[in-house]
Amino acid sequence: MTPIIEGHSRVLDNAGVPVAGTDEVQTLTIGGTPTGGTFTLSFGGFTTGAITWSAVNATLLTSTNTALDALASTGGAGGVVATAGTLVAGIGTILLTFSGGNVAKRAQPTMTATSELVGTAPTLAVAETTPGVNASGMGQGKGALIRDTANGKIYSNIGTAAAPSWQAVGLQT
Repeated sequence: MTPIIEGHSRVLDNAGVPVAGTDEVQTLTIGGTPTGGTFTLSFGGFTTGAITWSAVNATLLTSTNTALDALASTGGAGGVVATAGTLVAGIGTILLTFSGGNVAKRAQPTMTATSELVGTAPTLAVAETTPGVNASGMGQGKGALIRDTANGKIYSNIGTAAAPSWQAVGLQT
């Protein structure tokens, strides 16, 4: 095979402009009036340890992030990050952003939540807020090339293998 760009003999084909992908965001909603208890989150066949509910938002978010970091299916520390949405005194929404490791820049199954919360009719639910979009060329390292077969352009990965970002570098000859 003749190199398309000097030093590159292997180029992936893509029927269109390569996609950088989108991190999935899911929303955990805590409703009712919890006063205590725990909950778990399940993803990819794994379940967190018990997450203790707290009316202190920072404590609840730290506990949730610690539990998610320990979950093998989330890619480790920072794979899924919990941040406050409409959270007030431990009630409202927590945004779960799939932004690191092997869960970034791709569609994800929706987490499930199991409640052991106590109080006045506490509820717990998870819903997809922003669907993830799979990045083109996942696993291709920095400098990898994709040929847009529909438009005759060549793109180079300026991101990482886990989160590729494609920049046009030339035209196919």
